[in-house]
Amino acid sequence: MSSTSALEQTISKVLSQKEADLIKQLDVAYEESIANLESSRAKLQSEYTRIVEGAKKQAENLRRQIVGSSRLAARNKQLVLIETAVNEAFEKAKTTLRSSNKQQDYKALITKMLQESISAIATDEVIIQCNRDDFDLVKKAVASLSNNNVRLTLSDQPIDVIGGIRIKSIDGSTIYDNTLDSRIERFKPLIRKNIVQMLRSEE
Repeated sequence: MSSTSALEQTISKVLSQKEADLIKQLDVAYEESIANLESSRAKLQSEYTRIVEGAKKQAENLRRQIVGSSRLAARNKQLVLIETAVNEAFEKAKTTLRSSNKQQDYKALITKMLQESISAIATDEVIIQCNRDDFDLVKKAVASLSNNNVRLTLSDQPIDVIGGIRIKSIDGSTIYDNTLDSRIERFKPLIRKNIVQMLRSEE
């Protein structure tokens, strides 16, 4: 099997299999907070299929370009192509999640995020940041934690994120990012690692 054929199969496997893994690894509360999750997953699958088809065309163009080049040079270009395809898949997923409606269970997730963040930052006074759409929800969650020994201040300056919260110490020296965006980004290294392993197993 040629290096390029292995690349095409790897991209197809990773983008179809890891989409499901990505969603499963997100917190259960997060999954429940997205309105019409099943239809959103179907939409994501459709977008991923389009990405895979585009990646296959790019792989074919790449095959023509690297004929006669060294195996190392070919592998480097393959990795660039895979990285591009993975990044596109994540951006599509973020776009879909951003446009989704949030259900009632999202309130429980916000409260959980607040508790986790307060515990992680370990200071007696913090500033909480969120996006514009979540402001009222986060405000209610902050009020529900009023008996906490930590003084909580909700910033009126929205941040550009899909959802979740970012919390920082009053002097700004410590920041704990508990946004949905940062949670999604944490899956990228896992996917890259699996890609490398799959490429090696097919050599």
